[in-house]
This record gives sequence, structure tokens and C-alpha cells, in this order.
Amino acid sequence: MNFPPLQLQKKQDRRLRAGHCWIYSNEVNTQVTPLKEMEPGQVVDIVTHEGKWLGSGYVNPHSLICARIVSRDREHPLTQSLLVHRLKIALSLRERLYDAPYYRLVFGESDGLPGLVFDRFGPYLVVQITTAGMERMKVEVLAALEKVLKPEAVLFRNDTKIREMEGLDLYVEHGLGALPEELELEEFGVRFRIPSMGGQKTGWFFDQAANRLRMASYVEGMRVLDVCSYVGAWGVQAAVRGASDVFCVDSSSSALDAVEANAALNGVGERVAGLQGDAFDAMRELRAGGERFDVVMVDPPAFIKRRKDLKEGTLAYRRLNQLALQLLTKDGILITSSCSHHMSRDSLLQVVQQAARHTDRSLQLLEQGQQGADHPVHPAIPETAYLKAFFLRVLPTF
Repeated sequence: MNFPPLQLQKKQDRRLRAGHCWIYSNEVNTQVTPLKEMEPGQVVDIVTHEGKWLGSGYVNPHSLICARIVSRDREHPLTQSLLVHRLKIALSLRERLYDAPYYRLVFGESDGLPGLVFDRFGPYLVVQITTAGMERMKVEVLAALEKVLKPEAVLFRNDTKIREMEGLDLYVEHGLGALPEELELEEFGVRFRIPSMGGQKTGWFFDQAANRLRMASYVEGMRVLDVCSYVGAWGVQAAVRGASDVFCVDSSSSALDAVEANAALNGVGERVAGLQGDAFDAMRELRAGGERFDVVMVDPPAFIKRRKDLKEGTLAYRRLNQLALQLLTKDGILITSSCSHHMSRDSLLQVVQQAARHTDRSLQLLEQGQQGADHPVHPAIPETAYLKAFFLRVLPTF
């Protein structure tokens, strides 16, 4: 099957041959293939400057990433059949690794489906489409999900701002059936209820699940602070794992209401409290009140969403971690994370070390974490390795 060609400039195929699937607009030979005349989401054949076929995918002339390779097999371009096949492969990994059906089922490029994210909550699926190519395949995406999983309901959470870069509208709608007002999930024996329509992103941060399990060995009998808590994934887990008391800080009152409900759901309501406010302001308030904690967990949103945010975002990570360090006891544990792809693992560690020196503290790095196995990293696509987590012992300076 042949599609309109998208020809690359000379010597612009090396990264694609190595396994990456993104094509940038400045890599396209627009004299041979007039990119601006193509339709957003149109299926194309990607070819080298010499005309050699590299793969098929889709194009969006309005985006900096103007095309993505989906298939390197001429006989299997982007169709519903390919979606079904890739979905089955993704499902086989999750079913091998997870006892219960609560996980990220498809993680975009890493599962061979760029522009698609599926999260599974038992019989319900929450889907996010981020590219024009996959938006154009929306009917086929839904049909593939019905064929492979037969879900009771599917919700499209297509309200992420990254869609605006693709020229796509933002919306939330049911694609099949209707989700209940709250979704239920279980994470390592701990139960949670989250809002199905109004939660952050797709409703849950499955990528941190393995790191939250690691946390268990640090919190028994300890006083714990959970900064940027959302609905209590870290804080409620800490209480269930034996923390003496837990403070959850979040800017959203509805998120803290969910923390309270989730704590009660797991029988630890008396040991979990919430503090509403901006993370920076709340930590300053706690410090001014003389509060100290044995374990502080910092899991903020991405401060560096674009490369041009690097300077300001790096400063924000340093300030946040410095405040966290100032709230720790003399022999405390800091669990700190970044989901900003543009901040490397080494850079985050350096930022925390700088914060420690500024507060006259010494650090011992005990463990490192990354995103869970339901968010697999594609070795040729460094952008898929975004989550960093450090487990650090914090001591007086030496």
C-alpha cells in the first residue's frame, strides 16, 4: 500500500534508522514534498533524500514535530488492524506484570502507538489522544479497544494543552458507555477512589506506583509530609504502611477532600491531615510554625515543560527541595521526584545537592527510581524516559 511521500533532507535519516520515530519540520525536503499542502493527520510514507522507504506514519504540517513513524512494515500501515495488534502486545506485558487491571495500558511511542495513552481502571478505560494523526483514527481506536478489551465504558480525556500544539480542540467526552462519578483502583493492596471527569490528566499517576512501594520501608513509625499530594497516592500509602501521622499539602481543596476520603477508605483517617495552599507557601508556613518531619515526599508537576523553561524551572526545583530539607529532622529521608524530561537525572541530583549545601545538610543517596514498567522506555527515544526519583538520607553537614 502506497501513501503520499514525505521526503527528508539529505542526511536527516540517521536518528530514524536508529529507532526514533519523530520527524521535525526542518528535516523535510519541502521542495519535493510541500509539507504545508498536506492535511493534519494524513497518512504518509517517510522516505530518505535518496527515495528509500523508511516507514509509514502520519503528518501534521502545523506542528514542530511534523510527522511520526508508526510502522516500519510496508504490509501493515496505520489501520484498525495495526491498532489491534499493537494493543494486544501492550496488554500482554501488563498482564504479565500486574495482578490487577490498574495500570497504564498504552504509553505512546514506547508501545508503538505515538499520540495515544490508555489508562485502565478495571472495566473502564481513560484515553488521551495528543496528535492529529491519532485524532483522525479516533473511531478505529475505539473499535480496537472494544475488540481487545470489551470495556464497559471509555472516556476520552482530550483536554491536555499539548493538543493545542497540534491545532486540536480540547474536550472531554464518553466514547462508549458512561463512567461512574468515581473510579476505583487498588495499588499494592491500598484502595483509592478518584474523580472520573475532573481529576488531573487521566486521573491517576501510575508511573510512580513502584516508587511508592519503595517508600514503604522508610515510613513506619515516622512523621510524614506529602507535598503536591493530589488525592493521597503517597500520603495515604505512607499511613497504611505504618506512618505515625501524615500531612498532605495540595493547592486543590477537592483533592484534599479526596485525600480524606481515601484515608478513611483504608482505615487510616485519624492519621492523615490536609493543608491547602501553594506548595512553597505551605512549606514556609509549616517551617514558621516549627513543624518537623522524619520523611518528606516532593512530587511536583513538571516545572520544565519546554526547553526555554529550563532556567526558571531549575530554580523552582531547587527552591522546593530546599524548603523540604528545612522541614526534615536531623536524620530524615527526602523522597524527591521530577517528571520534567528536559531535566536530566544528574541535573536533578545536582539541584538537590545545591539545596542541601545551602541549608548546611549532607546527603546520602540510598535509592533511585524511574517510571514503572507500564511506562516502558524506548531506548532510541530519550523523551520516553522522563521520571526521576531519589531516596535520600539527610544529615547534618559533614
